[in-house]
Amino acid sequence: MSYFKKIEYEMIPEESFRVIRKCPGCGGKRHFINTNKFRVNANGSNLDVWLIYQCEECKHTLNLAIYERQKVVSIPKEEYQRFLDNDEQLAEWYGKTMQLFRKNKAEIDFAGLEYDMRKVHESAEYSEQDGKDLPGIVIVIKNPYRLRFRPEKQIAKALGLPRSQVKRMLENGEISWENEM
Repeated sequence: MSYFKKIEYEMIPEESFRVIRKCPGCGGKRHFINTNKFRVNANGSNLDVWLIYQCEECKHTLNLAIYERQKVVSIPKEEYQRFLDNDEQLAEWYGKTMQLFRKNKAEIDFAGLEYDMRKVHESAEYSEQDGKDLPGIVIVIKNPYRLRFRPEKQIAKALGLPRSQVKRMLENGEISWENEM
């Protein structure tokens, strides 16, 4: 029987995902950023809603489809009003929703993504096993936005240690980690 420390962190992007796409205005691959604005277009009883992204260089726009040819009644009234009001929180939420980018076949710039590692919970856990095979620390990384990451880099950031030291600790079994989506 032994105890180990369990620390849970959550990865939170600091801003909306940036899109990498060929810009018709600039003529090359550029970064497009979230404008936190929506475009709503009604065609009879059908509705289209897009999240507007903009080239960082020339301000050329890119519309990411949220709803296409939806009946107005199928969209919740509160959400519809938030689209019309260009609600920044809703735009930020959609700007961090992986499904939106997959649906629109948009390439996300993961390399330039800034995020915060927030400590969610810390506890001492009990195990029936003897302490020889157990790590002293278990790091749980909650990843609700399904970000791609290197575990040793995130653990080093969370614990404030050099990556080389964390890598050694992982190899030696002093710490282990779990990824929760």
